[in-house]
Amino acid sequence: MHTPDDAPITTLLAAWRGGDDRARDRLAAALYPELRRLAQQAFRRERRDHTLQPTALVNEAWLRLAGSASIPGDDRGHLLSVAARLMREILIDHARRRAAAKRDGGARVTLSRVEVGDDGDGIDLLGLDAALQRLDRIDPVKGRIVELRYFGGLSIEDTARALSLSPATIKRHWQAARVWLFDALAGEADPAR
Repeated sequence: MHTPDDAPITTLLAAWRGGDDRARDRLAAALYPELRRLAQQAFRRERRDHTLQPTALVNEAWLRLAGSASIPGDDRGHLLSVAARLMREILIDHARRRAAAKRDGGARVTLSRVEVGDDGDGIDLLGLDAALQRLDRIDPVKGRIVELRYFGGLSIEDTARALSLSPATIKRHWQAARVWLFDALAGEADPAR
């Protein structure tokens, strides 16, 4: 599902795939504001004293995108989908490193707010990642939706475009995935569900 906004991005992706490094640089400039917005949305759910900053998250995600063996995605939606996955990986890696460094002090790496449940309590990012991995094995589409919405900060419409599904389907799956994750994080998830 392509939109008119995808045309310049698609053209730049094709040129980059063809070996044009300047197209890669123009693509970075075109996507930077959107990647920055996604990172800022992700950080709204992080604790205030997080040692990783949105700019660093965007830069690290772009470096991984630009350094990959194959050029990811065919259009804006697919590229943002890949960026969301990379941002998730970066945040999880960062949480693991912090948890390992603070293990002696018993520190817990948590999110300050989470939209998975409505209780507003902090959630262990590593626990969320483990639950999301289980959900991904049970229902990869729902797992991908959570990744795009939660870690990538994509809207329902952008998620629908990235996955080539209707917004109504995304809303339905998003709600079901949120309930499943809430139960999983509370220790009540039934993998058969």
